[in-house]
Amino acid sequence: LDIKNVFLHGELEEEIYMKQPPGFVAQGESGLVCKLQRSIYGLKQSPWAWFGKFSHVVQNFGLKRSEADHSVFYCHTSPGSCVYLIVYVDDIVITGNDAITISQLKKHLFSHFQTKDLDI
Repeated sequence: LDIKNVFLHGELEEEIYMKQPPGFVAQGESGLVCKLQRSIYGLKQSPWAWFGKFSHVVQNFGLKRSEADHSVFYCHTSPGSCVYLIVYVDDIVITGNDAITISQLKKHLFSHFQTKDLDI
């Protein structure tokens, strides 16, 4: 899976203000600043804000985060059945032997993020 515009999904934990970008300044209103409502590309907080949002979404589905590697999430749906999710920035690999849970997990992610299923 590939999630589009990942750094625009994160919610900021602190107030951040920035100058208006070039081309967005209304005539006669130079010198104003913008208070950011969400993270944007280029902020040092954006990767952490995105990962926090993503972690919250997959854990609400029922996956647990690995203590050994925080980019790995998993669930054991029944004896002998499991699903693993690995995330690297905006790229996600889902694997396991429970096709129904994998399908439900994909639908859950599609409902929260604009996602492209590469179905590899």
